[in-house]
Amino acid sequence: MTITRRSLLLASLATLTGCSTGYSGPQRTLTIAAGEEGGFYLAFAKLLAAQITEAEPQLQCTALTTQASQANVDMLQANHADLALVLADTAQTATAGNRPFTTQVPLRALGRVYENYMQLVVRADGPVRTIADLNGRAVSLGAEGSGAALFGERLIEAANVRPNIERLPLAEAIASLTQGRIDALLWSGGVPTPALADLDARIGILLLPLDGVAPKLREGHGPVYETVLVPSGAYHHVRDIRTIGVANLLVCSPSLPDDVAGAVVSVLVRRAAELVPQQALGTQFLDARTLIATAGVPLHPGAADMYRDLHG
Repeated sequence: MTITRRSLLLASLATLTGCSTGYSGPQRTLTIAAGEEGGFYLAFAKLLAAQITEAEPQLQCTALTTQASQANVDMLQANHADLALVLADTAQTATAGNRPFTTQVPLRALGRVYENYMQLVVRADGPVRTIADLNGRAVSLGAEGSGAALFGERLIEAANVRPNIERLPLAEAIASLTQGRIDALLWSGGVPTPALADLDARIGILLLPLDGVAPKLREGHGPVYETVLVPSGAYHHVRDIRTIGVANLLVCSPSLPDDVAGAVVSVLVRRAAELVPQQALGTQFLDARTLIATAGVPLHPGAADMYRDLHG
């Protein structure tokens, strides 16, 4: 590490920990490409933006409503956002340049911030109880450009089912499920998701277990897909359902200045308790021990230096 870069990182850390030396990086705005209204991505990004701005007033940070993972990568590429929340499978796909991305995208990670739950939602009073029941039925696999859309394609291939696929944002998918226009919706987010909890209170919902297809998904796409438990109480009718978990990464482009990356990492580490949305049941995580486990996406150099300064 050069003397200049180290001095910048230590200066930013001093500001974030309340010392008087002050942040020596440039005054600038930061934008976080997040997710849909009513989802965990946007709730988390708003908390993070507020904590960054409070910790370092010269970094004025805001969260942007988006269609989530794939769209967020596109926003980074187009310089329409500085930071982005991206599912680990989407990030790996982007860095490899695989479909739906047409070129390799040079992403850098600032941290693995929480576990994301794939929730395949059906009506409690409906006919669908397994993935196999989706054959020939209308299913929303997430909004165009979302991480759920990428995962959904892989899910139905692994499960060898052929539903009639729609691409609806969460609010539209909930309305369609309520009115019987679709039989299931796939949502990628924390548990409980408030909009789904509200739907549960109105009509009653179930989550389909996805652990049976986890081995096939891992065989085709690697260990990025984990089996996780949605605990009883997450939604009224849900009783310990196992689904697929995917890590959510906070990423940026390689051009993000080292001192800015270091300042964001210090907030992630030192203000973790303030970065858990109220609706979380504690099944997600923002843990200093797991922040650097970024699923093969390389850490930004400024982030790596700050983690070393904080933890040795």
